[in-house]
Amino acid sequence: MGRFFKLYPREQVRSYLLIDIILTVFLIYRIFYMDSALGWWGSFGLLLLFLVSFYVGLWQRGGWLLIAVLSGLLSLAVLGIYSGPGILVFSIIQADLLGRAKSKIHIAIGSAAIGISYLLVFLIRQESLIENPNTIYLPVMIVQMLYPTVIYIKEKAKSLQGKLDAANEQIAQYIQQEERQRIARDLHDTLGQTLIMIKMKSELATKWVDKDPEQAKQELNEIRDTSRTALKQVRELVSEMKFISLSDELEHAAKLLHTAGIELHIEAPENLPLLSSVEETMLALCVREAMTNIIKHSEAKQCTIILKFNEQAYQIHIADDGVGIRGRSGGNGIPSIMERMKVLGGSFVIDPLPEAGTELTLKLPLRPHDKEDAI
Repeated sequence: MGRFFKLYPREQVRSYLLIDIILTVFLIYRIFYMDSALGWWGSFGLLLLFLVSFYVGLWQRGGWLLIAVLSGLLSLAVLGIYSGPGILVFSIIQADLLGRAKSKIHIAIGSAAIGISYLLVFLIRQESLIENPNTIYLPVMIVQMLYPTVIYIKEKAKSLQGKLDAANEQIAQYIQQEERQRIARDLHDTLGQTLIMIKMKSELATKWVDKDPEQAKQELNEIRDTSRTALKQVRELVSEMKFISLSDELEHAAKLLHTAGIELHIEAPENLPLLSSVEETMLALCVREAMTNIIKHSEAKQCTIILKFNEQAYQIHIADDGVGIRGRSGGNGIPSIMERMKVLGGSFVIDPLPEAGTELTLKLPLRPHDKEDAI
């Protein structure tokens, strides 16, 4: 599959591959079976020029793309002069390439060249473009001249949407980082002193256990009371965390991956086990981090998320068909996922798939609790 992407740009497969193949096959068939004063070798030479121009334009976005389009239109115009204007219908291939250009000026020049090629063919052949049976070519010409602009607007909108999604993602990550820092500060300021107190009381109880059992008992009672205070503080801190629904996160992931051109398939059984608010939020954030990695680094076209459980554990499997972990740089949010699963007492495994892609497995031990149980 990797060799194929050396022949055809990966980022264009989803939008253009099918139409490029269909139109090119029909063009080759038309040229080989049409009668032309150019002869077979002349027609073949012009076809070769067209195909070379098409391939150059396939990989270019600047001046070379415009040159390739003009060259392709020239070959079709010459064929049209000797074999009839019907061959000009395939100018849509060059119009399609032209729409992928980055320059509005290049698009304007190429679109004008499409119209000029039509006019020259009909002028040299001394046929009228506005009389039967040639009237059909006028709307075809107009559509082909407008088509690059439509493609350009569509690609521009897609690019802007991608930038908007990236900006929203950065904002979300910033908010998440701020939330982490706030929780860390709160844990240090409120829970830190309480834990130090428990440590000191434990050391005192150890000293008094043989010398003065009553004093040791008093110290243990104070440790118990202090522990309850610490437990209450933890619950108060955790209750302030923003709850994130796993189902909502999966729905958001589907929309986000669709925008990025990645097909997402989710498999989940009915009646999933009840998770605590913290567990569900942590798993949702792990899924969010995984989706971010797939969009940014995997170059995948498909992704699968499988949710399953048994009496012991709740598992989430995430797999993509991208370049795999060997093709990625360090980091990529993996430490964040590992940290969250460690906090939950769960596990996280990431493995390369046999052919291509990566699989992530999140495993969370199941414990009986109520939905509002925070710890």
